[in-house]
Amino acid sequence: MGLPARKTDRRYTYGDYRSWPEDERWELIDGVAWNMSPAPSVDHQRILGRLYRQIAGFLEGQKDTPCEVFLAAVDVLLPASADQEMDEVDTVVQPDLLVVCDPARILPRGCWGAPDLAIEILSPWTSKKDLADKHGLYARHGVREYLILDPQGRWLHVYRLAPDRSYGDPEVYVLEPGRPVPRVSLEVLEGFDLDLARVFA
Repeated sequence: MGLPARKTDRRYTYGDYRSWPEDERWELIDGVAWNMSPAPSVDHQRILGRLYRQIAGFLEGQKDTPCEVFLAAVDVLLPASADQEMDEVDTVVQPDLLVVCDPARILPRGCWGAPDLAIEILSPWTSKKDLADKHGLYARHGVREYLILDPQGRWLHVYRLAPDRSYGDPEVYVLEPGRPVPRVSLEVLEGFDLDLARVFA
């Protein structure tokens, strides 16, 4: 499992982040800057596209839902408090895909506060961060559902937020040859079933 390059010489904030070159992708987790290079693989992008099409297609058919789905790269700012100044925020992430159901959280520059659903697709470069650092981060900030997909193992973990703002054991779904395709329902998207066969096609 890989680990991206980090800047740990001091605590970084969104004010610093906005000053960095636009052709570089970074995330901030508790003031530590994580380099998002290299670019995602073709397989990663294929899976991301299939996920997006399924969720976007479902939401288009829901006339009264306020939820919106977004693809990376969208900045998600996770402030320490609701009144924290934007440039002082020290945690800014870019989930591969996110669903936001509160329109007030959607800003011209991204998302303010936790999305309702965050999805990360593992890669050798980011797997440790997604499985460890972001797992705790998303729970602490109140992401209702966190999905992790592994393109190589063809499995999906679904974490659901408990009242104490923690994730318990995940629901585990594996796509295996000759076995029925597991049905994956999401609490954030009532009535939606994720088709893993299409995702990992």
